[in-house]
Amino acid sequence: MSSADTAIAKPAYWEEAVAHLMRRDRILKKLIPQHPEVWLTTRGTPFVTLARAIVGQQVSTAAAQSIWGRFTEVVGKRPTPAAVQRVDIEALRAAGLSKRKAEYVHDLAEHFAQRKVHPEKWAGMGDEDVIAELVAIRGIGRWTAEMFLIFNLQRPDVMPLDDLGLLKAISLHYFSGEPVSRFEAREVSLAWQPWRTVATWYLWRSLEPAAVQD
Repeated sequence: MSSADTAIAKPAYWEEAVAHLMRRDRILKKLIPQHPEVWLTTRGTPFVTLARAIVGQQVSTAAAQSIWGRFTEVVGKRPTPAAVQRVDIEALRAAGLSKRKAEYVHDLAEHFAQRKVHPEKWAGMGDEDVIAELVAIRGIGRWTAEMFLIFNLQRPDVMPLDDLGLLKAISLHYFSGEPVSRFEAREVSLAWQPWRTVATWYLWRSLEPAAVQD
């Protein structure tokens, strides 16, 4: 993250969350000070956030960035549902998306264009209600919906138990590198409530700083 990013306002709850986590968790007490002056930032509009999440599924951060760059060359630097709908599946595949991902992005654009989803209401809805609306879109499962809650809505207490990076970090820092189950990860996270998003963000940072970006 560049120095310019530090000018971006941090979530209102961030300092309270950091104080709680450093008080309650010995691992985070060591990790958090290693990443000063950076915090969770948003990834733009709801549509862009979800499109980026679909593009980035099951590929490395570097690959996702590369494909996203080619995708925006095709549909525009600030992708909109209408712009995506004007581009056919083959053009999206030529930009590096798999056939399935190209179809998913088209379906996402259709949902937004036809107002099958209601992003203007999401800020006032509970986490599970937003997830339920999102997973009705092809290509969006619970993990993608949780990434949306974190990176777009900046919800403070999301625990993405299907995230391999988070499980890897918990394994490394809490279990001496031994594999961890979802149950064990959930148990570790009990001390983080109600700020599991913030704990997750710092654990991601501990593995790969470039993995968490705006």
